[in-house]
Amino acid sequence: MMKVSSSDSHYSRPGVQLVFTFFVIAFMMTFGLTENIKAVEKAFPFNPGEKLTFQIKWGFIPAGEVVLEILPIESINRVKSYHFVMIAKTYSFFDLLYKVRDRIEGYTDIEMTHSILYKEQKAGKAKRNVIVNFNWEKQEAQYSNFGKKRRPIPLLARSFDPLSIFYAFRLHDLKENAEFENPVTDGKRCIMGKAKVVKREKIKLASGVYDTYLVESDLKNISGVFAKSKNAKLKVWVTADTHRIPVKIKSKVIVGSFVAELISAEKVGRDVTPLSLANPNF
Repeated sequence: MMKVSSSDSHYSRPGVQLVFTFFVIAFMMTFGLTENIKAVEKAFPFNPGEKLTFQIKWGFIPAGEVVLEILPIESINRVKSYHFVMIAKTYSFFDLLYKVRDRIEGYTDIEMTHSILYKEQKAGKAKRNVIVNFNWEKQEAQYSNFGKKRRPIPLLARSFDPLSIFYAFRLHDLKENAEFENPVTDGKRCIMGKAKVVKREKIKLASGVYDTYLVESDLKNISGVFAKSKNAKLKVWVTADTHRIPVKIKSKVIVGSFVAELISAEKVGRDVTPLSLANPNF
């Protein structure tokens, strides 16, 4: 288990809300980028049981954590499916300002070709209980919140929900200057997520030094504070190994900057070990 120490500082309630809300959206939308090849032909870099934990900081202030986990395979609408979960929560001392307890779930077919079901639960003042059903016979998705349904929207082929797209991204090899795109939908609209691999570099975190690829995504398709930020981009450092795990995520918006760093990784391959731990002379 890798740990990072935290410290206290000044903060504002709106800032905390924006950091958590748009970290989750931007993080998931950034990974809406896969090559147009059959995922089933590739060996999967993840398995049920994998658990990744990130600490989110607004500026230099530790605000909370986000956990990505793969639960046991389930049958959804008689389709054997992967079950991905993302949980975001603020630390206890931030709860007095703005309490975050969000749970997002994505289900995809076990060949990782498209989404089957998407759920989003949000507690607190901005309560939400979202379900997005994917109907691939009609090639459409229907969004509902607390049972209130919206009109179905058309889907592009091989569309993923905002969480499952992250895992679909990890199926593909990376190289410098490579550009990717793939459709992603939250049930309200279906967009083409785009990103580019900028370079390969070694980065130093509190947990160690990692060999990574830097991936940048244009955030113009994301509403809210990112849309209001001139030339807003999200930077993601992904391990340059067969698992392609994000170890650092960073962006600057109108209310300041935020960064998320991996603080623990469970049930992943040995090659994710930081270079500084794998090679004491590094």
